[in-house]
Amino acid sequence: MDNQLGYFTLDTVDIARAKAFYGGLFGWTFEDQGETYTHVAGSNPACGFTKAERAAGHSNLYFRVEDVDAAVARVTELGGRAAVPADSASGRSATVCDDQGVSFSLWQPGQGY
Repeated sequence: MDNQLGYFTLDTVDIARAKAFYGGLFGWTFEDQGETYTHVAGSNPACGFTKAERAAGHSNLYFRVEDVDAAVARVTELGGRAAVPADSASGRSATVCDDQGVSFSLWQPGQGY
């Protein structure tokens, strides 16, 4: 189960419009997590929408790991860069990039995710 794609987000300029569009298209319902993020209820793999200044045209992939802090340390050992891990209702995560600048996230699920 570890090191599998565990979560992804789509960047959107307007969370409310994204909810209306994707809710209408796929029948998705949402669990609001504040003004800058919404989670798609019951999605598999789990996913959500993140507010961005401009639509980036790409997804942010979250790879499920046992220990975000240990994985962040390993990223830097391998020549990548990592942000400070952050906690949310869905768990602990950190945005990182590999040694070539490709960005992705690491995610340690919270209880129930």
